[in-house]
Amino acid sequence: MKIALRNAANAIGNLKESTPLRDFFHRINFRKGRVSAISATARKLGIIIWNMIVKNTSYYNPENYLYLDEKRKLAVQKRIQKQMEKHQFKVDDFNFITI
Repeated sequence: MKIALRNAANAIGNLKESTPLRDFFHRINFRKGRVSAISATARKLGIIIWNMIVKNTSYYNPENYLYLDEKRKLAVQKRIQKQMEKHQFKVDDFNFITI
């Protein structure tokens, strides 16, 4: 099983099109090297397969995964909304310019 998962992870690393697992592989590969990326992706595949078998669910491919920049943007928006509520402002009180 270990060899099969590592071979599958290596194949994921060689994919040309972008998928969440391939992107994960390349992030780890950039930081820690290919061997670590293969191990980490194989572990992730094992966990996905385990959850599919134990929980009897199909695999959900996270296409809309939020990356760090998007998470920061959402956090800023949330913080601004809290401040507006705290000071009892409404969106209509501001003249926003949309580009």
